[in-house]
Amino acid sequence: ERKGTAKLDYLRKIELEIQEKWEKERAFENDAPSTVGETSNKNKYFVSFPYPYMNGRLHLGHTFSLSKCEFAVGFQSLKGKKCLFPFGLHCTGMPIKACADKLKREMELYGNPPLFPDEDEEEKEKPKAADEIIIKDKAKGKKSKAVAKSGSSTFQWDIMRSLGLNDNEIAKFAHADHWLEYFPPLAIKDLKQMGVKVDWRRSFITTDVNPFYDSFVRWQFLTLKDRKKIKFGKRYTIYSPKDGQPCMDHDRQTGEGVGPQEYTLIKMKVVEPYTAKFKSKVFYSSGMKGKNIFLVAATLRPETMFGQTNCWVRPDMKYIAFETANGDVFISTRRSARNMSFQGFTKENGVVPVIMEILGQDILGCALSAPLTCYKIIYALPMLTIKEDKGTGVVTSVPSDAPDDIAALRDIKKKQALREKYGIEDKMVLPFEPVPIIEIPGFGNLSAPLICDELKIQSQNDKDKLAEAKEKVYLKGFYEGIMLVEGYKGQKVQDAKKPIQRMMVEKGEALIYMEPEKQVMSRSADECVVALCDQWYLDYGDAEWKQQASAALKSLETFCEETRRNFEATLAWLQEHACSRTYGLGTRLPWDEQWLIESLSDSTIYMAYYTVAHLLQGGVLNGQGDSPLGIKPEQMTREVWDFIFFKSSPFPKTNIPKEHLQRLRREFEYWYPVDVRVSGKDLVPNHLTYYLYNHVAMWPKDSGKWPQAMSKSTGNFLTLSQAISKFSADGMRLALADAGDTMEDANFVETMADAGILRLYTWVEWVKEMIANQNNLRTGPVDTFNDRVFASEMNAGILKTEQHYERMMYKEALKSGFFEFQAAKDKYRELAIEGMHRDLVFQFIERQTLLLAPICPHLCEHTWSLLGKTGSLMKASWPMASPVDEVLIRSSQYLMETAHDLRLRLKAYMLPPKNKKGDSKAPAKPSHCTIYVAKSYPPWQHSALSLLGKHYKSNNGILPDNKVIANELGALPELKKYMKRVMPFVAMIKENLEKNGPRVLDLELEFDERAVLMENLVYLTNSLELEQIDVLFASEADDKVKEDCCPGKPFSVFRSEPGVAVSLLNPQPFNGLFSTKLDIRQGDSKDAIVRRLAKVNRLIKDLSRVKLMRYEDPVLGPRRVPILGQEEQGKLPISSKSVFNINLDEKKVTLADNGLTVDIGDTL
Repeated sequence: ERKGTAKLDYLRKIELEIQEKWEKERAFENDAPSTVGETSNKNKYFVSFPYPYMNGRLHLGHTFSLSKCEFAVGFQSLKGKKCLFPFGLHCTGMPIKACADKLKREMELYGNPPLFPDEDEEEKEKPKAADEIIIKDKAKGKKSKAVAKSGSSTFQWDIMRSLGLNDNEIAKFAHADHWLEYFPPLAIKDLKQMGVKVDWRRSFITTDVNPFYDSFVRWQFLTLKDRKKIKFGKRYTIYSPKDGQPCMDHDRQTGEGVGPQEYTLIKMKVVEPYTAKFKSKVFYSSGMKGKNIFLVAATLRPETMFGQTNCWVRPDMKYIAFETANGDVFISTRRSARNMSFQGFTKENGVVPVIMEILGQDILGCALSAPLTCYKIIYALPMLTIKEDKGTGVVTSVPSDAPDDIAALRDIKKKQALREKYGIEDKMVLPFEPVPIIEIPGFGNLSAPLICDELKIQSQNDKDKLAEAKEKVYLKGFYEGIMLVEGYKGQKVQDAKKPIQRMMVEKGEALIYMEPEKQVMSRSADECVVALCDQWYLDYGDAEWKQQASAALKSLETFCEETRRNFEATLAWLQEHACSRTYGLGTRLPWDEQWLIESLSDSTIYMAYYTVAHLLQGGVLNGQGDSPLGIKPEQMTREVWDFIFFKSSPFPKTNIPKEHLQRLRREFEYWYPVDVRVSGKDLVPNHLTYYLYNHVAMWPKDSGKWPQAMSKSTGNFLTLSQAISKFSADGMRLALADAGDTMEDANFVETMADAGILRLYTWVEWVKEMIANQNNLRTGPVDTFNDRVFASEMNAGILKTEQHYERMMYKEALKSGFFEFQAAKDKYRELAIEGMHRDLVFQFIERQTLLLAPICPHLCEHTWSLLGKTGSLMKASWPMASPVDEVLIRSSQYLMETAHDLRLRLKAYMLPPKNKKGDSKAPAKPSHCTIYVAKSYPPWQHSALSLLGKHYKSNNGILPDNKVIANELGALPELKKYMKRVMPFVAMIKENLEKNGPRVLDLELEFDERAVLMENLVYLTNSLELEQIDVLFASEADDKVKEDCCPGKPFSVFRSEPGVAVSLLNPQPFNGLFSTKLDIRQGDSKDAIVRRLAKVNRLIKDLSRVKLMRYEDPVLGPRRVPILGQEEQGKLPISSKSVFNINLDEKKVTLADNGLTVDIGDTL
């Protein structure tokens, strides 16, 4: 938990100052050059983001996707590109209007402010149907974010209150236009607080409230209609049979926001031998004989039909047999038959020709021929939990993947009495086993039996456990499962669903069936159905159009293959999309004004409108202000739009000045196409695919206007303004960058955002400290080992980070451009014993500022000004990297690995030896260490490496199996006695080969190992708190060292040098440093003793201020009381050239200085 907000407040203060500066400088406003040539066109970068829906505040889900645009613009502008990031606000569609109408209705019924009745506490939640976990159709409009946050409240007024609005404010939202005035300015305010690099002049809201955008959408649709892309025909719609018309949200008593749910209707033919009951009660009844009779089951998972073992029927449920349009007989519930009758299943629309009513128990035991299953005949079996208000009352059974099905099948197999009760023979149940059809990571190919066993589910009555089992396997199976069946083997389940459904429908084994997602009651108290009604639709199934969209996809940069596969799968199944509605907000269909253009259809080429919006609307969101070019909306005719957007169109008949129209065209020609479009990955099957289709339809012969690149992401819920208040804009942005790349789901970690505040605060404080202390930093040649390493690591970091930014891998860019970049600086500070070089420190600050600027622009702009740079960081350039010395960097990595290895060996050395009595003492801390380095490998390792190197070269970088290698090495006589060690060595080399590449097979190191260690001897000695380290070649050591030492893996030997204890007294009063005992060792210098003293007494910081002296009289001197102000009386300074000698037997220390030897006694 946070202790305070001082650091957060500090960052927020900086952010607000920087945002004010950017606003004043108009830092993100860019226009096309006055002449558009080929060269200038290449130097622009246009990004766009799906405009968010304006029925609530923006949240982190938006912000995560949006941050990808934001980071891209930051990076590309540093690369010298002219960047454009416009931002529109979407208001088209039903949710705003439905919420407004709901408020209006609540005020009519309950007053203003309304007094709502108490909710019926006794109303129990309805149990879920077996198929209740539904794969979401992402193409459907989202509910209001207000609804998402409101919990279970059923009243819109309460939902608005939950957003912090008072009753007076809420009443205004009963007018749909108020939503358009209220939320868009809040979105802009929140985004400005985030510091987005948006050109706000180009912002606009949609719908016919904005006359310019309305004109643009009408032009688009007239063009699409002329090009035969829009057709008129039957489409599925929620419909009230009683009212005889579609039932839109505002016409509903219950079920607002509910749309049609698509099922696949599986036809299971009743075949002989018929059961006695079915024969007498059904088959011989009037109108059934000689007809094809089908039990029809509605499933959401047609791809699982390969695993059917039976079907389920509820014994006590009433079913009907009714005649279909082609004379076949379907058996289902009356409710589902009513739906089917409005979808072309029966001869007369809306009329169900009922042949007879049947009880479920009369169908039990029927032999069925079902599509796709490996069982030739399956049977209708009893299930008591089937619901009448979902599906058809007939349920397919796939026990391999459905926990309910395996539980019920096991029940009826185990319970003979249950079988006898319903007349089910053993042959109808016992031979049927689950069929493996889908492989699910973590659950294998029989997920339902596995999860039921794991959760110890005993029967179909274990409701809670079955719900948990479905939760675990159902969605994971759909999104991560891989098909195992012939024809679809290896395909993802979600990709195979549509093709399998289409194949069954084409073969006549299944039909498409729709019913409302939940119950919808019209205001006339009629239960609504799904009906096929006439509507305008975009014909995305048109073969030529589909082929053009596929061609556009081929040239599209998708940043990851999964995205491309998702696009390809969508193109394969996509057919028509209804583009018209009768209710909501939006633009009227120009040739049939009773219809509104729906929200996914008016948002496919609006990126083209961004290029001219600022010149038409002048930054006024609803387009009702004065145009900067003096153009009126009514002047924007089809011919004018054609001239702006179609290069070959002639100049129109208009009173708009030619130079103005040419300027509009120039803006479009310069900025288009969009270079990168970033969106949530759930928009691939709808918006992003429609975006491709509409671009190729509008610019069929100008592929230069087609989309260039798309990037996807997802996010979670926390409003943008909350996130900024909690973490600061840059702290939030840092966490957003760290939240995930490519198709990963966003993982916004709050602790990361909190840590981001601390990291950024610490960084800016360190910069200020370096600026204040710059005169104390080292100057002169930049040539030490660690200077050169640090310079090379910075260059490597720049190149690496640039690559990550180019690939839109922002998590990786943050890692290499901030975390690793900072780590390189910290390592330099630790290793540079002689002090950090001023030039490198300030080079680092400047480069770090530029590398982090796309992600944390406020703090970086502030740092830029601290460095005294003129001009805004927003106009700066990406840093240039000098050549990288990879060998030098690897030699530094070797140094760090060796230091780490030495620490581990030292720790092991200090452990007490194992003793059965347990009374062993830890050894004394060593004072010295000898590091042995090898110029070459021992002969046995040399032979093994030579063989591996030979195979690697001859097999194109692939090594054979260990068995082959072991046989070949075993045949070498010189390796016979080493075979136990050879294969572990080979395994280590193979592992290192994967990590570090072929250089691990080199027989010699690429750098001088001893020289690296010698250059860093002071660091190693200090970090290990040793007196001295010697670096020798292994060739000078005994055989054991030679055997254990190889290039890159030094061998170390620790030891404690003996010494004679001497007291060191400090005669100065009042400084807190008193006396201490210290060992003097043979050959010690004055400096060695001072260093040793500093290790014992941590209060000594500056070794240059320590004066070491000896007594003139080594016997009486230490006994005399020092005189204040004359502390050095009777003492002589010890020179740096003096050498101490010891006699261990006599415990005596002498000092050799300038040819003289003197006894120092036992005190210094």
